[in-house]
This record gives sequence, C-alpha cells and structure tokens, in this order.
Amino acid sequence: MRKRLTIVYTGNGKGKTTVALGLMFRAKGHDFRCGVLQFIKKNPEKWGEYKMAKSLNIPWENYGCGFTWKMKNPEPTIKEVKTGWCRAREWIESGQFDLIVLDEFTYPLVEKWLELDEVVAYLQALPPDAPHIVITGRNAPDGLLDAADSAARIQNIQHHFEKQKIRAQKGIEF
Repeated sequence: MRKRLTIVYTGNGKGKTTVALGLMFRAKGHDFRCGVLQFIKKNPEKWGEYKMAKSLNIPWENYGCGFTWKMKNPEPTIKEVKTGWCRAREWIESGQFDLIVLDEFTYPLVEKWLELDEVVAYLQALPPDAPHIVITGRNAPDGLLDAADSAARIQNIQHHFEKQKIRAQKGIEF
C-alpha cells in the first residue's frame, strides 16, 4: 500500500542533493514520474546529474540566482524562490508526478522568504495520492523536520576539500 511521504535530507555534509537524486533515479527505475525543482542554484547545464535527468526525460527547473552568500541583493533570488514555490504546487497538484525533489528548499525557509508554517501545512494536507516530496538543504527548520515522514542529517567526517584543498571535480561534485 502506497503512503505519500515527505523526506528531508539536511545537515552540513556533502551529499544531500546526491542522496535525493539517487532516490529519484531509483524511483525512475520503477517507472515513477519524477521531477526536480531546484532552488537557489543556477545554471545546471554543466552538471552530470542534470544531464542524466534530461537524458531520462525528467523535468528539471531552477529557481534561483546563485548562492546567497555571494550576492549583495537577494531580491531577485527571493522573487525566483516564490515563483518556484508556485511551480512546485502546480507540479504537486497536476497529477503528473509520483516523486518531486525540491532541492535546496530549506534555504528559502531558513531565510523566511517563504512562510514555514504555510509550507508545512500545505505538505501535511496533501492527499495520499499526491507525489512523494523530497527536500534537501542545510539547516532544515525543526517544523519541517517534525512534519517529515523521514529525515536524515548528512554530516562530513572528513572531506577532501577541507583535508587536502582538492577543489570540486567533474563527476564527483558536479
């Protein structure tokens, strides 16, 4: 018997998106209709996971202007995030998806660009036949974690960048 799930991957470690997309690719292997809405990040065209999703006809849209710590004016990203959340609700309510990844979605909640209580209430009110929702990002708010059916905290034990200053590598980080 299928039960709709909200799954959260959070923490300061590397791999939250990788885990979520691994779950999505598993679901796709079982003929689930999957999609990715990515928040904050931009220009995914160079990323291996984006290329693989596109090769499998998995819809993927981005709503962001880059990581917020690199920008002086967050207003364009806030506008993008709000548009992305509207799009997420459209996808969820469309009946066209079995699983949707909301990548880096915790950032708009932490920054209070979206109302946590409204997002949580929306997710909790979804009917059983709605798609599974997988959310990633650092510092997931307690309210989101409490509402999740499953939540995992990803933590680095060691990381090659911190240990050896090895920069991001094609096929490993992107």
